[in-house]
Amino acid sequence: MTRRGAAARAAVVRGAVVAAVCGASVAALPGSVAVAAPDVPAYAFADDVRRAEPATDTGDAVRLEPGATYRSSLPHGTGSGDGTGDGTGADGKVYYRLELDAASTAYVSVTAIPRPGAALAVGDGIGVAVQNADGTSCSYDSVTVGTSQSPRPITAWAAREIQPGQGLCQEAGTYYVVVEPVGTGTGGPGGGSGGAGDDTWELEIAPVSEPPVAKGTSTNVPGTWNSATPAPPTGEADSVRGGAGFTEAAAVAQGVWDDEIVPGQTLFYRVPVDWGRQLYASVEVGSGRKSSGFVVDALDLTLHNPVRAKVEEVGVGYGGTQKSAALAPAPPVRYANRYAPANPTKSLRFAGDHYLVVHLAAEVADAFGDGPYGLTLRVRLGGSAQPGPGYQGRAVPRGIFGKDSGIAAPTGAGPGDLGDRTRAAAPADGDATMRAVAAAGFGTGTALLLVLGGWTLIGRRRAAASASAAGQIRVSAQNPTP
Repeated sequence: MTRRGAAARAAVVRGAVVAAVCGASVAALPGSVAVAAPDVPAYAFADDVRRAEPATDTGDAVRLEPGATYRSSLPHGTGSGDGTGDGTGADGKVYYRLELDAASTAYVSVTAIPRPGAALAVGDGIGVAVQNADGTSCSYDSVTVGTSQSPRPITAWAAREIQPGQGLCQEAGTYYVVVEPVGTGTGGPGGGSGGAGDDTWELEIAPVSEPPVAKGTSTNVPGTWNSATPAPPTGEADSVRGGAGFTEAAAVAQGVWDDEIVPGQTLFYRVPVDWGRQLYASVEVGSGRKSSGFVVDALDLTLHNPVRAKVEEVGVGYGGTQKSAALAPAPPVRYANRYAPANPTKSLRFAGDHYLVVHLAAEVADAFGDGPYGLTLRVRLGGSAQPGPGYQGRAVPRGIFGKDSGIAAPTGAGPGDLGDRTRAAAPADGDATMRAVAAAGFGTGTALLLVLGGWTLIGRRRAAASASAAGQIRVSAQNPTP
C-alpha cells in the first residue's frame, strides 16, 4: 500500500469511526458537532474535554479552571455580522467565568470549528475578550477564516495580564471570557443571510495560568536579533502524520517531515522551543492531477505559541504545481518579548510546545482533484538555549512553559470545575466513547481490531512518529490587544 493510498484510507477510516461510534451521542450535543465532510477527519477535541454550556449573560456563566480543556458552542445569530448580531443572547455573545488571584497571568484560547462545507465569507470568525466585573476589557483578539473562505479551525485568545505599571485588571476576583461571532453578514455564526449563519460553531476553550516571576525581572525587549533566514533542512524526510487538533498535534523535531493532506483538511504539529531559541518553518504541497486554474490562499501555515495564540501566518495560492510557504524569521523566545509593541515578537513570550498548523483549502478539490497531496514540512531551530525567567510557582497545566514552569504533563491535563453554581462544566456527552476508542487505538490497538483493523495501523504510525520526535518547531500566535 502506498503512503498516498494509506493516507486517503486513513481519512475515510477516521470519519467512519467518528460516525459509527459517536453518532448517537453527537445528536444529543447542543449545536452541530464538528463532523467532517467525506475524507476529511473531524477536529480532535482533547480526550479529557469537559462540557461548558455557553451562557447568554454573566449571571449564568460557567466557571473555567486553568489546566482543563472545555467543549462548548457559539450559537448562530441573526444580526449585522459585525460581532453585534442577535444570537441566543441579546447580542450573540456567550459568557464564561474565571476566578483569578492578583499574581498570576491568565490566558484563554478559543478554537472555533465551522461546519465542513459551510459557505463562509472572508470576514467570518470569532472575537474573544477577557473582562473584569465592571465590564472593562482586559484584552481582545479576533480571527477570521480569511480569503480562502475555507472552513477550518481558527483560534483567538485573550488574557488578564499582570504587568508592572498597568492599572486595569490587576486585582483578584471574578473575570469573564466573552466570545462573540464576527462576520460580514453573509456567513459565519454572526451572519444574518443564511449560509453558515444558520450553523452553530463548536468551540474548544483552553484556559492557562502563568505564575509570576521574581521582582526585578527585566522588561526591556532586546533590540537586535539574528533576522537572517537560514537554509531550510534538506535530506531524507521522516514520515509523520499530523494530528487533527491541538491536543493531537504530532511531535516533530528539526529536520524534514513527509506527510499527506486532502483539500479541506487541517493538520497540527508541535515542537518544544526552549528559551533563547528561534524557530524557522516552511511547508510544501505537491502537484495535482492537472495544472490549470488557480486557488487563492490555498495553502496556509500558522504558528501558535504554547497558549495557542497566533504568532504569525502565511498563505499562498495554488495553481496545480508544487508550492511552498515559509514563515518570516522571528526573534528568539524571551520572557521580555511580552513587552514588545506588536507581533510576532510580542507572542514569542514563553518556552514550551509551539504549534504549526497547516490547512489546504477545500476549493483545491474542485480545481485539481481530491488528492491526497504530498506535504513536506521543514523545521529548523536557531539560537542557543538560555535560562528561564525563574517562575515563582507552577504553571497550570504543569510544564506548559517548559522545565522552568513545572514537570511536563499532557496538554489539556488539569482539574475541572464541577458543582460550582447550577450550571457547571461537565464531561462532554459522547466523549467517553471516543476516549475509549483513542485509548485502544493508541495503546495496544487490540480492542479496535475488533471494530476496524485499519485504525490500529494508523494509531501505531502516529504513536511511532510522536515517539521519534524530540526537536522543536516554529511558533504562530497572535497576541491579544491589552
